Amino acid sequence: MPNSVGLHPGEQYSPATGLIYVFNLIVGMGCLTLPAAFAAAGWGLSAGGILLLAIVSYMTTTWVVESMACANAINHWRRMKQLKKRGQVADELVSRTLENAEADQRCTDTSEDQDENEEESPLITEGVIERTVGEYYAIQEQIEMGQMAELFYPKVWDKVFYIVLCIYLYGDLAIYEAAVAKSLRDSICNYVPANCSSEPVDLDKCFQDSDLTRLEMYRLCTAAFIGVMGPFVFFNLTKTKYMQMLTTFTRWLAMGIMITWAIVYLAENKGHGHPPSADITKLPQLFGVCVYSFMCHHSLPALITPVTEKRSIVKLLAADYMLILMFYYLLAFTGIFAFEHLNDLYTLNFQPDRCKTDDTSVIIYSLRLFLLMFPVFTLSTNFPIIAITLRNNLKGLCLREGRRYSFFTTRCLFPLLAIIPPTLVGFITSDVEILVGITGAYAGSFIQYVVPATLVYYARKMTLQYIGMGVKNPFSAPLQHSAWLVIICVWAALCQVFVTIYLIEEYNK
Repeated sequence: MPNSVGLHPGEQYSPATGLIYVFNLIVGMGCLTLPAAFAAAGWGLSAGGILLLAIVSYMTTTWVVESMACANAINHWRRMKQLKKRGQVADELVSRTLENAEADQRCTDTSEDQDENEEESPLITEGVIERTVGEYYAIQEQIEMGQMAELFYPKVWDKVFYIVLCIYLYGDLAIYEAAVAKSLRDSICNYVPANCSSEPVDLDKCFQDSDLTRLEMYRLCTAAFIGVMGPFVFFNLTKTKYMQMLTTFTRWLAMGIMITWAIVYLAENKGHGHPPSADITKLPQLFGVCVYSFMCHHSLPALITPVTEKRSIVKLLAADYMLILMFYYLLAFTGIFAFEHLNDLYTLNFQPDRCKTDDTSVIIYSLRLFLLMFPVFTLSTNFPIIAITLRNNLKGLCLREGRRYSFFTTRCLFPLLAIIPPTLVGFITSDVEILVGITGAYAGSFIQYVVPATLVYYARKMTLQYIGMGVKNPFSAPLQHSAWLVIICVWAALCQVFVTIYLIEEYNK
């Protein structure tokens, strides 16, 4: 298969590497909030719920892949039309030159035959057109979700997509800030109350000889984090290969330590977790966390397009989802039975024990400190990238192409708009689980369910109109009936209604 448009051979990678990238993208911040959500909703209800949501997420992922192929097909079709038009213009110029040179000869019949041949002539040559038609649906060009929305959606609806995407990115940044600030706060505060076994609260002191509270320290850590990472949003950065490798290694090391630690607890009969089998009232909370934990749709074009061999990409994605689901089961089930109380950020369950400061070995203490700082290491590297993505999407939403704007508007205003709102949210609340639930239940479910369903609907409609049924799409999703698209959209709407009711009830409490 030819190289992707705009991609050099060195920028491409094998299907196995591509699936590792998808795995790393999905298994991110969301999995750290899964154990607490599992414990609240019950192990039985959570096991069935995450299985259902994994299946639905995979279905919509295949729709995104199909839409990518349709977008490439439309672009290929347009290029062929341009080449045909250029070829006809060249034939007309040659014909006029011949007519001027042989003006004294009448060749009406010959001209008519020539016109008929031009109408039936291929775009370039027979070999080229056959090869191009065969690659109509080849995913060779990286077409982002926003570009597909502009290509397939009716007017105005592409703006709706950008708005929802910006809201999701805002939620992402707020989650990152809260997770990093909480981890920093818990690694700094050393005050031990009289009843050290009780969980610390925001109004507890941070230091023994200071009136500074844990909440105030959390807000100071939030401000410090923004002070360090915020300036990067004013520039253009790219995530380097070595940064990706370091982040991936750190993530796998931390996940492996947490799972192994919980298994050792259970093997030594030290597990104190007794979660219920089901608590239906916590299902909306579980829904938002699970949706966020399977989010990858907005980044699929960047991950799948460079894959060298894509013929089996739909089946390989199914295997990837199964592996991720098993990993989530392992992480969540070991955690809910090992710990009696689970923090909204799972790494906080491994922080150094305040009640046992003398008999803790250096290795155990170092591992606990590493897990406590794990969100700081990984999320800090991703924060500028997500903030810059949000900044660019805000520009695309608000600025008109071709119009000149002031330096403050282009270089200062939109970076500030990208970092100020999530920072204010971070100051107000430190509840990472609630932030993940809201972000996943509203903006996340729209991007993961509604956008793929509507996108593939319009993509199929447009390709049928321009290309017809003669060329088969090898990346067609397993579920082709339009009823599935309606079912998913109705499902997303009902889930958002249930989540809204749940949040209202929690607020009234």
